[in-house]
Amino acid sequence: MTYDESQLIADSQRGDVRAFNVLVEHYQTRLYNLCYRMLGDPDAAADVTQDAFLSAFRNIRRYRGGSFAAWMMRIATNGCYDQLRARQRRPTSSIDALLDDEDHAPRQFEDSGESPDERSLRNELAGEIQRGLDQLDADQRVAIVLSDIQGFSYDEISAVTGWPLGTVKSRLSRGRAQLRNVLRQGELLPARYRQTPE
Repeated sequence: MTYDESQLIADSQRGDVRAFNVLVEHYQTRLYNLCYRMLGDPDAAADVTQDAFLSAFRNIRRYRGGSFAAWMMRIATNGCYDQLRARQRRPTSSIDALLDDEDHAPRQFEDSGESPDERSLRNELAGEIQRGLDQLDADQRVAIVLSDIQGFSYDEISAVTGWPLGTVKSRLSRGRAQLRNVLRQGELLPARYRQTPE
């Protein structure tokens, strides 16, 4: 079956659940990775991802064109913001232990040809990056995740978040600078990934 997104969207708008399921299969990894990077918790990321798809299905008749990926990411991002606000109202236990849970961590960077040592270093780096992301405020975190992990352009990030382009660039710049500082301080960061002073 070929992937014709516009036809699948049109079919979904007419209530075709099978067409919407193809869209879900196409976007589920990207949405989960976004939510995982925003929340740092695999269970919360899975819940927000599922809620985003349910919301998208209920509201797909309101979709009026443009980037469907941006529309989906916006729904997921809003769900992440809701989850982060709820955490501030009722803090939960530390999520550090969950970051080492390889069964739930995003799989977008896996390389089946890597050695066990390389995989261990990659997992260690991914953990340090996630801990660095967790230290950013939510707006900087979403800007970095959308740009540097999801590969969205400034215009696409603006469409997802509703921020003006200047705000996107500012939050991305500040977030990257703060993340760089956090990673430079991390003694656990593998030496080959550390920047050396010039």
